[in-house]
Amino acid sequence: MDDASHQHPVHPLPPGRVTLQQIAESLGVSTATVSLALRASPLVAEATREKVQAVARELGYVYNRSAASLRTARTNMIAVGVNDVVNPYFGEILAAIEETLAGSGHTVLLGTYSDDPAKQDRVLETLKEYRPDGMILCPANGAGGEALLRIARAGIPVIQITREIEGIGLDVVASDDVAATRLALDHLHGLGHRRIAVVGGNDTMSTGRNRRSAYRAFLTEMGLPFDPQLMVTGLGTRDTGFTGIQALLDLADPPTAAVCMNDLIAFGVMMGLRQRGREAGRDFSVVGADDVREAAMWAPGLTTVSTHPSEQGRRAGERVLVRTVNPALPPARIILPPTLVVRGSTGPLAP
Repeated sequence: MDDASHQHPVHPLPPGRVTLQQIAESLGVSTATVSLALRASPLVAEATREKVQAVARELGYVYNRSAASLRTARTNMIAVGVNDVVNPYFGEILAAIEETLAGSGHTVLLGTYSDDPAKQDRVLETLKEYRPDGMILCPANGAGGEALLRIARAGIPVIQITREIEGIGLDVVASDDVAATRLALDHLHGLGHRRIAVVGGNDTMSTGRNRRSAYRAFLTEMGLPFDPQLMVTGLGTRDTGFTGIQALLDLADPPTAAVCMNDLIAFGVMMGLRQRGREAGRDFSVVGADDVREAAMWAPGLTTVSTHPSEQGRRAGERVLVRTVNPALPPARIILPPTLVVRGSTGPLAP
């Protein structure tokens, strides 16, 4: 212990009679700090956590989890709602959330809803019944804000991740969709491509809306015509990419490159190209988005824009913990800058 601790001598008390207030007074800190430190919260500096826990042991304090839950109405559970855990992107986000929350003693309660707004609302109502201390949610495609607001009005902090429903005043942790699209398009344009398709997404979710808008703006800026046939709508699956590239290659004037809404779509595009006897990076350029671990393992490796899913998960986990301690904070938009990762699936426009 440091010198400050010696100014507050510790005297063991009868077991079961030690209170947070007594520990706080012995160290000259607040009871809130003691409570967080005893739960190993990352919101308290490691040195302070160790000091509080050492003093608690010396005083004979015994943490009563059931009593603490009754006192604070805390369950030490954080609900997480995502669209599809089969998508490695959400898997990486979930792993980072779990790792972040584990340090504070919280358990993750998981719900999935297959990008279906009606199913999302049912799942969220069920999760709410478990009285989680907070929720981290990726809104379903086309979902409105009422379900999320009902949870927030019930006193449960809500953090939106990856996607957002604008204008409802809730925290958001996401990547910069416009910047991600611009990185991909600048890369392809620099390689000489002018007929560039965009595969996946739609205008009923924020990521699709933002990226498709950025695509149109890029074409205007570069003086390139907008061809609606080059914009393929669809969910973020391999099937969308596989069927989408078939339709694009069958056009009278097919594109030479494609920007995909996520890496799964890009994998589908690459498989579809191979079925047609073409190779990504040589005959057609493909850029994904997210940079899931599988992207580097393909042959050729997938050029993609990293949206840093693990960092999104970590930041969302940290934000929900902050919200559980200070629910009155104004909403924050934590937007992470994306990074272009160049691999073998893109190349110069063939002569």
